[in-house]
Amino acid sequence: MKPNCLALSALGRRTAAPPISWLMKAALARPQLISLAAGFTDPATLPVSETRLLARQILKSAAPGRAALQYGTTAGEERLRRLTAERVRRLDGAPPAGAYSPERVVITHGSQQLLYMATEALCDPGDVVLVEDPTYFVYLGILQSHGVRGCGVRLEGDGLDLGHLEAVLNRLKRQGELPRLKLLYLVTYHQNPTGTTTSLEKKRGALRLLRQFESAAGHPIYLLEDAAYRELGFRGQAPPSALASRGAASRVLYAGTYSKPFATGVRVGFGLLPEPVRTAVLRIKGNHDFGTSNLPQHLLAAALESGIYDRHLDVLHRRYARKAQIMQHALAQEFPPQAEWRPPAGGLYFWVRLPGRIGTGVASRLFKAAVAHDVLYVPGQLCYAPDPARRRPDHEMRLSFGAASEHEIREGITRLGSVLQQELDSRDSRAAKRA
Repeated sequence: MKPNCLALSALGRRTAAPPISWLMKAALARPQLISLAAGFTDPATLPVSETRLLARQILKSAAPGRAALQYGTTAGEERLRRLTAERVRRLDGAPPAGAYSPERVVITHGSQQLLYMATEALCDPGDVVLVEDPTYFVYLGILQSHGVRGCGVRLEGDGLDLGHLEAVLNRLKRQGELPRLKLLYLVTYHQNPTGTTTSLEKKRGALRLLRQFESAAGHPIYLLEDAAYRELGFRGQAPPSALASRGAASRVLYAGTYSKPFATGVRVGFGLLPEPVRTAVLRIKGNHDFGTSNLPQHLLAAALESGIYDRHLDVLHRRYARKAQIMQHALAQEFPPQAEWRPPAGGLYFWVRLPGRIGTGVASRLFKAAVAHDVLYVPGQLCYAPDPARRRPDHEMRLSFGAASEHEIREGITRLGSVLQQELDSRDSRAAKRA
């Protein structure tokens, strides 16, 4: 270790560079590169004129303008908290209840800040968090920086494999590690990276299992539901959140965002949190920033009340459904028939499994060849926690159709298909020589 690093805290020394940082840097450093990696939203759909109108309405008179330009409270703007609680309740189709109280809402700088603060409030170094296998790789960076171990639980077509969840909980109990288990983290709508949506039955089953093991753990075990992609569905009705389950009010931490459904630049997210987690998060947030930027909160409240937010969602649904169809068609044309994927019903991603266990990791021949051909994807290996209970798969990739244009989607998949075919041909050639 370099001597000048010795002054850093254990967390400062431990925190690795997030993969998202170098993926974004690579895209910016090479303008000709087509990035199918970063989960950016579609630039053409960003609501510029609508936001200009909202800003003019807020700033046209002194009183509301000054309120929007002044500091706010740590918990967030009262009107936005009320609208947020009511919106989540209506999405769940639930009656008014304590789980949807505005008093439980915390407005944050994006849902990412909520995920970070909730983990910081609950976890110490050496603790354990259960995650989907695979999961949102940026959250794995939060765990790594805090010295928290992620344990993977297999995914099925409708969410978590409850049988495997129970087996993992029993294994932790036998190993005496259950007291270190603090929460289960799920991305429940159009999951990043696989596109899977978790059924309400699976959420309720997970909550029941966590409750069963709380006595042995000696403390509550929470379910952290990341619903960042909930409002980006373009096919079918999404199931209710875990908040609609019995007993959820005291055990579910619900994380949502206005960034992806409206404009990523506003960077406004939110959480509905039980006590004592909410109080702990507010104290941490008070030390972070003592309140999310106030002007974007007023803009979003006005967008929700005016109907602009919902009209913009309609635009996004049509746009992303179209781009998903284009990527689906390109994959069918350019990728080998052995490759596997499932068309998403929402979100921003395709999750592709490649044939013959072809490596897709950062050090793989395929990834290097893809970058050399100016196309970038997220290696699937990054989306698996470093769990010693299993090997991390290395034959998958995440492809995003969010920010890429229709032409870039077609061209990017063509380039990927070409390097993939070259890798398959090279493998066949090496196998023939060995024979």
